Order: sequence, then structure tokens, then C-alpha cells
Amino acid sequence: MSRTVLSVSALTQVVRGALAAEPQLEDVFVQGEVSNISRPQSGHLYFTLKDASASLRCVCFRGNLAFVPFRPENGMTVVLHGRMDLYDQGGNYQLYVDSIEPAGVGALALAVEQRKKQLHAEGLLDPARKRQLPLLPARVVVVTSPSGAALRDVITVIRRRSPITDIVVVPVQVQGEGSAPPKGGGSGRGPP
Repeated sequence: MSRTVLSVSALTQVVRGALAAEPQLEDVFVQGEVSNISRPQSGHLYFTLKDASASLRCVCFRGNLAFVPFRPENGMTVVLHGRMDLYDQGGNYQLYVDSIEPAGVGALALAVEQRKKQLHAEGLLDPARKRQLPLLPARVVVVTSPSGAALRDVITVIRRRSPITDIVVVPVQVQGEGSAPPKGGGSGRGPP
């Protein structure tokens, strides 16, 4: 009886081929609890996703992590999207994550809560640091075309409601050649 002896590399390729042959593993959603987070200087996020009876190694590369609006933390339950593949050097199968969502809480709501905790920890939301807002502003800066009707309207209303307010006009081109493109793209050449 003859036997085939494979090298570690050859066996790894066989396993990789078996993973690639399963289309469901190319586009998979999985939910679990985050643990063992590692954030090396590369900017990638390495962690383990686990449930009551299993665990899965995961990596979210820096480019994909930039689009996650909250900071994943140990103990957080999340829903991940990605693809399964084999990491040759470690001999481990892992989930290559392209999106992370918190389970049960919206990502933006979680991001706001995390930011509030951070600001509290830094003392920036301490009531002792709060300053009273003035009843009327001392100065208003208007960034617009110096020849537009909108500027005349703004100046008229400010002069009527608060004649002591200083008005600073920063002239910019708001349409046509040389104007800044609108947020979200566009030519910056004004309406068609």
C-alpha cells in the first residue's frame, strides 16, 4: 500500500482549496463576542470572536477599520461580515473582516456613547469647565460672495437685532470657475 506524504505547505494549499470551494465562506456574516483584541502599530485589528462553544480568529485591516464608526472593545457583541481564508504562516483559518456592527445597538449611537465616555475621562464635560454663553455674539464671520444678496440680508438682520456685533466678511467664490466643489463631489461650477 503506497501512501502520499504532503509537505506542510502542500497540505495548507489543499485546505485553502477546500475553503475556497465553499461559496458561503466568501460572503459570511457571523455574530459573537469580541475578545483578545490586539491593535499593533500597523493599524490593523486582530481579535478573537467567540460564543459559548467555539472561537474564531479575525483580522480587520486598517483600510476597512477606517469605516467602522465605533471602537470595538473586549466583551462587545458584534456582527461581522467578511470571508474565511487560511493564514499560511500561522496555519490558522480566520475571518478576514470588512465590516463590524454592534449587535443590538446602532453603530452611530455606540460611537456617540464612546465619545462621551472619552470626553468625561478627559474632564472636558466637567460642569466646572462650562462657560456661560453670551446673550449676543461679539463677532459674526460670514463666508460668502461679497456681491451676493445673501450677504446684504445677513448684514441687515444682524444690524437690526444686534447693532454692537462686529461683522467680518470673508469673500469667497461660491459658484463658477474657481469655486470649491460641493461636499459629496461635483464640479464646483454651480447649478447646471
